[in-house]
Amino acid sequence: MNTAAKIRSATDAARWRESQRAPVVFTNGVFDLLHAGHVHLLEAARAEGGTLIVGVNSDASVRRLGKGEHRPVVAEADRARLLAALAAVDCVVVFDEDTPLELIRRLRPDVLVKGADYARGDIGGPDSVGGWGGRVVRVPLKPGISTTELLHRLRERPL
Repeated sequence: MNTAAKIRSATDAARWRESQRAPVVFTNGVFDLLHAGHVHLLEAARAEGGTLIVGVNSDASVRRLGKGEHRPVVAEADRARLLAALAAVDCVVVFDEDTPLELIRRLRPDVLVKGADYARGDIGGPDSVGGWGGRVVRVPLKPGISTTELLHRLRERPL
């Protein structure tokens, strides 16, 4: 099985999205050091519809977000490839903008999903999604599981 074909450009993803009949769900993030919390979010997102598109911040976008001097730890192509290998994910698109708003407008998902650590006002795209009849879902996080926490633990432990 080769799941790399799930990784698409924004143009190809928009064309692919048009062929989807089941409700299309979109979520996005950095997904640096993929962990069980990410899997929880992705599976919850997929449960909201029949097709899941994941937007992944490019390396340049991550640096502009101020995640830290050494972030991302994993390069964008590798983060996209790991996400594409997950059964819950149908399509992965790397985006270079600071927010996914332009990608959301292009893909017109039926459902927009983010982690509950985001207040509705901090989520990019809810007004757009609501404008075409879609909805926004905030998924509770798994406590104690985050990339920041993993990096903290790695720094504390000698190799």
